[in-house]
Amino acid sequence: MAVARDDLGFEVPREAPAGRVVSLVPSLTESLAATRPDAIVGATDWCTFPPDLDVPRVRGTKNPDWKAIVALDPDLVVANREENREIDVRRLREAGVPVWVTRIESVPQALDSIDRLLEIALGWGTPEWLARAREVWSTPPSLTGIRTAAVVWRDPWMVVGRDTFAGDVLERLGCTHEFRDDPGRYPTVSVEELDALGLDVILLPDEPYAFSPGDGPEAFTRTPTALMDGRQLTWYGPSLVTARAHLEGAVERALSQSTGA
Repeated sequence: MAVARDDLGFEVPREAPAGRVVSLVPSLTESLAATRPDAIVGATDWCTFPPDLDVPRVRGTKNPDWKAIVALDPDLVVANREENREIDVRRLREAGVPVWVTRIESVPQALDSIDRLLEIALGWGTPEWLARAREVWSTPPSLTGIRTAAVVWRDPWMVVGRDTFAGDVLERLGCTHEFRDDPGRYPTVSVEELDALGLDVILLPDEPYAFSPGDGPEAFTRTPTALMDGRQLTWYGPSLVTARAHLEGAVERALSQSTGA
């Protein structure tokens, strides 16, 4: 049996190609399903893409049922440093289950990490969708100079801060990500302060908080808002193929409406 190192440098025994995989990360579940769906034998309750994924559920990302995971006898469990707890990874490893932990805080990291997962850890090769995502994100930014902030929660209002995947997505679109230098990754800020910053647009994704036409935009009287599919902003995986066009379109529509163009 070969051994490889995951994104955190931990040695993981692997049996490639892996035929039984449990995913504890929604974005990675979607990546696995887009590549080899028959190999997924377990996923969390939050793994909602693809919508028709019919596999045993092992509770949430922060409280997985590790005994149920062990019982599924996976060749590999896929986790993420931010999404999952170290104690759960340790319990699985102590039970003899190989766990591959990813670390993803930027678009390039996402593309490289998923490539390593699929190619090295699972032995499945590089899928077409991943090659397409690299191509999409290799073109120059189109929203240069647009000042924005992405809100992820309400009451208290929380925004995307530093060292986050969503923040990197915004920067690569060309946006000036207002809280990119904040000490916190998801700082709390009052809605009045947000509205007074003079931003070009405030982004309101529908996850993790479900912002909607009647819940979010009405709080801002000075700044245009853009509702959007949160998966396109915060998920890494097949959504990277469509995320760029979706986000650019949402921002451009909000700017156009604010100027009456």
